[in-house]
Amino acid sequence: MTEKKPEKDSSIVLLKAVVEGILEKKGEEIVSLHLGGIGSTVCDYFVICHGNSRTHATAIAESVEEVVRKLCGIKPARREGFVNGEWVLLDYLDVVVHVFQQPVRRHFQLEELWADVPSEQIRESLRESL
Repeated sequence: MTEKKPEKDSSIVLLKAVVEGILEKKGEEIVSLHLGGIGSTVCDYFVICHGNSRTHATAIAESVEEVVRKLCGIKPARREGFVNGEWVLLDYLDVVVHVFQQPVRRHFQLEELWADVPSEQIRESLRESL
């Protein structure tokens, strides 16, 4: 009998739900960064994407909240950035979601800050394989 690792399994389920929520509102350039292999990280995954406007970015974040609540039964521990929609953050503890407006994403370049960790570009066609 193999022993399951519930933390990792729950992180993957949560990651899939987050990506599903982003894809439902056509979030762009979705990237997942696997931080779990680094000692003393605050979460297992960062998921980064962007929208084309304040309305689009907040709609993406709201979709993520709705899908995660429906599929995983949880709400984010922390949520920020809905007022101006430039950088919306949803903290699910194991997975932290960053939804930017495109110019703000280009400015902060989070992917570059974490360039040494495994990352994956998520495309609509990869939805099922995640």
